[in-house]
Amino acid sequence: MTETPVSPGPGAVHFATSVSPHRSLSPEGFKWVIRGAIAANLAIGLPMLVVGAWPVLGFMGLDIWLLWWLFKRSYLDARRSETLVLTDSELLVDRVAPDGEREEHRLDAYWLRIEATEERLVVVSKGNRLVIGRFLSPDARLALAEQLKAALADMRTPRFEHDWD
Repeated sequence: MTETPVSPGPGAVHFATSVSPHRSLSPEGFKWVIRGAIAANLAIGLPMLVVGAWPVLGFMGLDIWLLWWLFKRSYLDARRSETLVLTDSELLVDRVAPDGEREEHRLDAYWLRIEATEERLVVVSKGNRLVIGRFLSPDARLALAEQLKAALADMRTPRFEHDWD
């Protein structure tokens, strides 16, 4: 009886995912929040204008502008993403920043080690450390770490072809 290791092929992909920040408010919801804030500010600001406290209306306009700017900034940050691809030879991490700038990291899969806590998810290979999923919630970060560990264990498990298969 002979047993020969079976390889899924050179460059076989064992794990691939793309992660991005979660935003719970849709663009349509954002419009309704801004409309509601404008209506509330007008309901308070117009009576103030009538009684002679006109600076209040200006500050309420500043509130609306600040709220709009913060939401736009949040939506800009939501355009960041990370793509993880684990092959037989490497873990490829492709990052895209909110401004569209791409960054690519390649870590040797043989030496790959995963360090996961609620605060951060770090992949280490031959002394190279890379923090991934910074924008994920702690639960999502730990789930990603478990999926990556399972894929790594599956990749490292030898497969044999038997005569009785």
